[in-house]
Amino acid sequence: MSIYAIITGAASGMGRCYALQLAQMGYGVILVDINGEAAQELSSEIAQKYAVSAPVICIDLTLPNAADLIYEKCQQNGWIVEILINNAGMLITSTIEETDPQRLQRIIALHCTTPLLLCRHFIPLMRQQGKGYILNISSITAWMDWPVIGMYGCTKRFVKGYSRELRIECKGSPISVSTAIFGAVDTPLIRFPLLMRYRKLLLRFGFMISPEKATSLALKAMFKRKGKLIPCLSDRFVLMLCPLVPNSLLSFLIRKMDLKSAF
Repeated sequence: MSIYAIITGAASGMGRCYALQLAQMGYGVILVDINGEAAQELSSEIAQKYAVSAPVICIDLTLPNAADLIYEKCQQNGWIVEILINNAGMLITSTIEETDPQRLQRIIALHCTTPLLLCRHFIPLMRQQGKGYILNISSITAWMDWPVIGMYGCTKRFVKGYSRELRIECKGSPISVSTAIFGAVDTPLIRFPLLMRYRKLLLRFGFMISPEKATSLALKAMFKRKGKLIPCLSDRFVLMLCPLVPNSLLSFLIRKMDLKSAF
């Protein structure tokens, strides 16, 4: 009987890395992504390389009933879910005032509502099974509302908060809730012109991390049942500085600098 890991946003970027690494460990992987074609290609690749089951659930995770549909699909097929990785994400590079209301609703649903409801669905099953791992993805932006990408940080702050609450609630149970707190990861999500200009230097000196390394470290922390992971030393330094940055400086940067050109 196969034991499965659910990975949201599995068809590309870090989600793809999680899927390949877990498949290599022998887990079946449930590939959840809005891009069904790319997810199906990954499923075929996993089946050929690792001979494990890799079913695809093609779904828009911003739909109000997305978590319900994923849960029902797993129940119908008898998939035993031991790992839940809430990886799917999006980035808005504009001020709240300038952002389309539907995009604001989507980022809240994708980062907050659906992952929380997936946890709510699968934690009781993991208790019954006697084992479970949950990995939620937050960000160093959760500690400060960075100019122009503030909504990303706001939603990742919610992830940080509910993940800690769930970890407290699951204390003493067979379920572990871990939070990965990433800075710059070399994925298509954050390939901004400014970062890409200095990409090699950022990677060399540890200010940016490859998706393969980031996911490997996150999985190791998850399996060790650690509460959180901050992989880069530079990110820990940034977290110490964030509370010291005044709102007036951030406001000045938005008003006086063309930050959108950097993003």
